[in-house]
Amino acid sequence: MADTSTLVYPTGGLGAPKDRSPGAPVDLGLPAGFEVFSADDHISLADDIWYEGFPERLRDQAPRVMQVDGGWVLGSNGTTFLPPAFIEVLNQYDPVPGSHTGDIDARLAALDAEGVTSELAFPNAILALLMWPDKEVRELCFRIYNEYLAGVQERSGGRIWGVGLINWWDAEGAARTLDELTSLGIRTFLMPLNPGKGDDGKPLDYASDAMDGVWSAIEDSGVPVSHHIGETTPGIPSQHNTLGVGMLQSVAPFREVFAKYVLGGILDRHPALQVGWFEGGINWVPSALQDAEHIAASFAHLHDHELQHPVQHYWEAHMTASFMVDPLGLEQIDRIGVTRAMWSSDFPHNESTYGYTPEVLASVVAQVGPEAAEAILGDNVRSFLGLGEAAGDGVRDRSPRDAR
Repeated sequence: MADTSTLVYPTGGLGAPKDRSPGAPVDLGLPAGFEVFSADDHISLADDIWYEGFPERLRDQAPRVMQVDGGWVLGSNGTTFLPPAFIEVLNQYDPVPGSHTGDIDARLAALDAEGVTSELAFPNAILALLMWPDKEVRELCFRIYNEYLAGVQERSGGRIWGVGLINWWDAEGAARTLDELTSLGIRTFLMPLNPGKGDDGKPLDYASDAMDGVWSAIEDSGVPVSHHIGETTPGIPSQHNTLGVGMLQSVAPFREVFAKYVLGGILDRHPALQVGWFEGGINWVPSALQDAEHIAASFAHLHDHELQHPVQHYWEAHMTASFMVDPLGLEQIDRIGVTRAMWSSDFPHNESTYGYTPEVLASVVAQVGPEAAEAILGDNVRSFLGLGEAAGDGVRDRSPRDAR
């Protein structure tokens, strides 16, 4: 670290995660016993759970979990669903010890090596199932994954908390899958940024009246919503540095759905919702709030929904966001709010802090001070998930409904 706000990257870059060595934990100057909680990591699925779990009548439709060139992928009939570029990225980090569900002890050792106690783990290749055309099969895949994920949580002793999947396309299905989710002890779920199409073939609109039943089911459950980067692809081709160009576009995807919540009135109609934005950093927040305030004022005379609160209220009362390395965002922490920011490692992705996590943790403490750092490095994500201040014992301190 050159100073508290600038990270000096090594000449030639950081290298593939599989070639990095974890950095030794350092004394962060925080109270004894404080546990760092990464708000956004990723875990690959290494067991063929759907083929094993599908009923006989549907087994021929089950996606298969396969290993290709060291990466865990999904496919059928021996062929992966994933494009070569995605597999190329997977192969940079899936060989890292602990990257997948097949070795939980190695996973926990990887966290320990860099001074991280707990994590919220998002899926990797499973995103290929989000728009599976047969909705019955899609929901079944989600159910089996959630049950498997609950087992991962238990095997980890409450150190790995998984991000589940629910039916978001019809109200009854949302209520049904949310009840299943909470009964398994899973604390949040991934809501795609693009909801796809309805049974009529038309694109779903999160802010439409037709979706109110889904939002009501989520609100009644008390389970917080998680949105994550990675679904969008560049709109134009790139001959050079395709992965880098695509990633830079991918890390800034939240504005449209943010507008649905605020300007589209979702949060006015469902004021108990809690929303997390993951891996897009926090520096986007002040500019999005500023622009939303200007647009709300400029177009109020043309809008068919009158906002019930100032724009800032919707952020402060309902939302939080995660970052890995974001000194610019931390410079604006007074506008964002200390309780609205969550640090994450993003282990074991290429853009993760794996290999230099201790230095990043120390830089957060140096930039915002120990008291704010406690919130950002652990307490805020525990609050988001409805956990107590120390979640390491795996005890469910309160249900998602109680967390409201």
